[in-house]
Amino acid sequence: MEIEAITSGKKIILFDGVCNLCNTMVNFVIERDTKDAFRFVALQSETGTAILKKIGLYDKNIDSIVLYEPGVAYFYKANAALEIAKSLGGIYSVLSFFLNIFPDFILNFGYDFIAKNRYKWFGKEDACMIPTAELKSKFLD
Repeated sequence: MEIEAITSGKKIILFDGVCNLCNTMVNFVIERDTKDAFRFVALQSETGTAILKKIGLYDKNIDSIVLYEPGVAYFYKANAALEIAKSLGGIYSVLSFFLNIFPDFILNFGYDFIAKNRYKWFGKEDACMIPTAELKSKFLD
């Protein structure tokens, strides 16, 4: 599967499809993505697995958000969240100043704490979310 061909220059957000917090984040981004810059795919899906293999993260036990810009770069954990905020623009782009001020290990400490507790605090679904018909074009699977 040629990922670049099916995304037509869009940034791809890989997310935990059974995590309620992650699904809420996806809906948050969709509502604010006025430039239609993003496509979404669950980490657990075939396409998600293929992307993780392509960028060399498959064997790293990734269970956090990943932002993949085909042919450019990838980001994960706090860097992915902040790059997404930056891409949304407006008030959200202000959050990107954290990328310049704090080193990754500090940013990821907070991110990892939330990620470790996300199921306990926000819950977990039995299966990945299924997008509505109107949002289906934004999802790769």
